[in-house]
Amino acid sequence: MNAALVIIFATMILSIFLGIRAKKGKDMDLEQWSVGGRGFGSVLIFVLMAGEIYTTFTFLGGSGWAYSKGGPTYYIISYGGLAYIMSYFLLPKIWRYAKENNLLSQSDFFVSKYKSPYLGILVSIVGFTAMIPYFVLQLKGLGIIVSEASYGHISPTIAIWIGIIVVTVYVMVSGIHGSAWTAVAKDILILVVVLFLGIYLPFHYYGGIQPMFEAIDAAKSGFLALPAEGQSSSWFVTTVLLTALGFYMWPHTFGSIYSSQGEKSFRQNAIFMPLYQLVLLFVFFVGFAAILQVPGLQGADADLALLRLSIQTFDPWVVGIIGAAGILTALVPGSMILMAAATLLAKNIYKVLKPSATDKQVSNMARNFVPIVAIIALIVTFKGGGTLVALLLMGYSLVTQLFPTLLFSLMKNNFVTKQGAFAGILTGVLTVAYVTISGTTIGSLFPFLPQAIQDFNVGIIALIINLVVLIVVSFATRPVTAIKTAPKEI
Repeated sequence: MNAALVIIFATMILSIFLGIRAKKGKDMDLEQWSVGGRGFGSVLIFVLMAGEIYTTFTFLGGSGWAYSKGGPTYYIISYGGLAYIMSYFLLPKIWRYAKENNLLSQSDFFVSKYKSPYLGILVSIVGFTAMIPYFVLQLKGLGIIVSEASYGHISPTIAIWIGIIVVTVYVMVSGIHGSAWTAVAKDILILVVVLFLGIYLPFHYYGGIQPMFEAIDAAKSGFLALPAEGQSSSWFVTTVLLTALGFYMWPHTFGSIYSSQGEKSFRQNAIFMPLYQLVLLFVFFVGFAAILQVPGLQGADADLALLRLSIQTFDPWVVGIIGAAGILTALVPGSMILMAAATLLAKNIYKVLKPSATDKQVSNMARNFVPIVAIIALIVTFKGGGTLVALLLMGYSLVTQLFPTLLFSLMKNNFVTKQGAFAGILTGVLTVAYVTISGTTIGSLFPFLPQAIQDFNVGIIALIINLVVLIVVSFATRPVTAIKTAPKEI
């Protein structure tokens, strides 16, 4: 066993230890397990929210897209800034309402706002369906890291099995507490690794960042700009908008929001998180540096760019540290996703279908659902394909369909009815499902449209259809007395 694998497996063992240690002295009911008893301060909330930035999506997928796509990669750094601006206004309202109504899951919010447990079931299904590709993304990334760091001695399949066992154990044991403390270790390590690689590799191979870009432009003219068709400027803008609106729509993100001990944390984080987002540039620099040094990676293999260049450049022990950082970028968000999915299934589907279930039974069911969700994700991981970024974009197209219904619920006079909310979300999700399964694009449906419109992200089109249906059905089903009984602003 080489030094890289020793360091990586030690990191996995450390994550289990932190998970077991984190539950010490706590009565792990569903509130403690899923939202940490709503007692996390600004630092833990920051690292949990930062877990949304630095996943295997950015660590491997971001560098992989820089390697294979060039200019369009910068959408990844753009949408976070918009999302953080919105978070300053949205998250305190969501937290306050959740605190007042003792909410534990994302679906609880929609159930409480629209007085419809069946809307909660729909939101749970949407969230669960979207989280599976997001979880698969983490597992694929973990498999890549361990396999590459072992210099091919451990297959990605075995690596994924090891990773899923680790994350399942510490989610079942400690819930969000383990995720929070592991996130602290992850953020420290990822900052060191990403900054080091993003600075060292361009200087080592090209003599600097500017010479690196000059060399790439000379070898692949136009690669660093947005193309005229496909992932063009209109695709860029609509993709940034889609992902910014969906940034806080993930079910596991709601778990992070609920776990805060106060709303002030969100405003503080909204100020500093855009600066933290800039670290992503250094991830891109690694991918760009690999273009001329590790040529020939095609399709999903582009996600190997960071590790292949690292193995080519450094001794095994350095590769081990890089791999350890990558492992944590998979385990932390992976654990949050796994926990949120299990909570949705237990509280918002099992509890609705079996109203007589006690709180203890629901809590036990949430833990029991953890290995079931893990197995489902494993099956999809081994059956599915696609790059890490493509997987995440598919999930975003789904969860963003929840945004209009949530946004209107925070307004002083919410005209949206439960029927309108249900119809809008369902229509948007079915549209996303159709275009994803059929491979349809706007261009293939409407070839007569201008190229700029043909290049729109189809998730935005689904969102527009969702919004139209939501408004029409809401006005058609709104009672005459609705104006007098409109909910007060929270």
